[in-house]
Amino acid sequence: MVQLLTAREWLKSVYSRYENFCRPALKFLLALVSMMMINSKLGYSQALKSGAVTLIIALMCSFLPLNFIVTLSALIVLLQLYALSLESVIIAGIVMLVMMLLYFRFAAKDTVLIMLTPLSFILGVPYVIPLCAGLVAAPSSVVSTGCGVIVYYMLKVISVNRQTLLNMEEETLLEKLRFLADAIIDNREMMVCVAAFGITIIVVYVIRRLSVDHAWTVAIITGMLVDVMVILMGDLRFNTRISVGSLVFGSILALIVAEILQFFIFNVDYSRTEKVQFEDDEYYYYVKAVPKNTVALSDPKVKKIKGQEKKKQPPKEPVAEEAPQPSEDKKDAPEYRVRRSTATRDKAMAELEDIRKVAAARNRRPVPGKNRKGNT
Repeated sequence: MVQLLTAREWLKSVYSRYENFCRPALKFLLALVSMMMINSKLGYSQALKSGAVTLIIALMCSFLPLNFIVTLSALIVLLQLYALSLESVIIAGIVMLVMMLLYFRFAAKDTVLIMLTPLSFILGVPYVIPLCAGLVAAPSSVVSTGCGVIVYYMLKVISVNRQTLLNMEEETLLEKLRFLADAIIDNREMMVCVAAFGITIIVVYVIRRLSVDHAWTVAIITGMLVDVMVILMGDLRFNTRISVGSLVFGSILALIVAEILQFFIFNVDYSRTEKVQFEDDEYYYYVKAVPKNTVALSDPKVKKIKGQEKKKQPPKEPVAEEAPQPSEDKKDAPEYRVRRSTATRDKAMAELEDIRKVAAARNRRPVPGKNRKGNT
């Protein structure tokens, strides 16, 4: 657990340090994947399908606001459909115009959701979107998620009925428009997904806002069950022929992704919860404080030491220090201190012995005025 927390804090620190580079890179990646998915599913215009045009558009989006990616993607879709038929452009243009008005009015900040919702359907993981949107977004994300679902199924209907539109050469423009409109409106699977995603987002949002322990985990599990139940009920009611196996697998994968998102955004330790009560002149306050699970990153400081090569010198011999014993007459025999190396110790000891003999001879000199030994 500590290693995971350390990795999380390291990723956050790297992103905050290089945010000016990470944001354009992420926008470039989002735009590039979106353009590639549009070209793979539609791809009616060879000019827009080329890799050079796709890279240029993605590079433009990396330095522009996120809402520009939505607008440019809608424009690319219309140009691709224009290469197919005029009727598909008209129908898609009307639907996109209505959704743009709803999107910019209610959920202008949910650009990532409206872009990721169609991509999740193409990648086969659509049930991740409502759980993650309920955890990190507001209830207004129902609009952006619903718009993304409608765009995906609209393009799917046009792509499936492509050959039918090409064969309707004798039909009038109005009859072709009616055919496409009926095919989109009568798509029960689209309606069931819009309702299921909207209900799941609201349920997850309401539960994770509650002041209970493990609210996010309860919200994720409840949201997953509600999503599965609504889709199965819609399948029984409208016979949408949804694959139960893909539904179960996608829901489990959505649960795992939501738990990973919770680990990065809302990882707390409920065992250390504290409840505080205080008051002022007008109100009483009841506060529940739940600490976060965090790990302080160590900031190692590396000190570079540049060593200089020194010439090897022979080892010095230890110095011996020896003081001579004091003589009987301190005035005539002062204290001597001799310092010699161990190599000349014998010589020093001989010199010291000579000094002692000289001092003893001085002490034995006759004193003037006294007779020598043997005289009276």
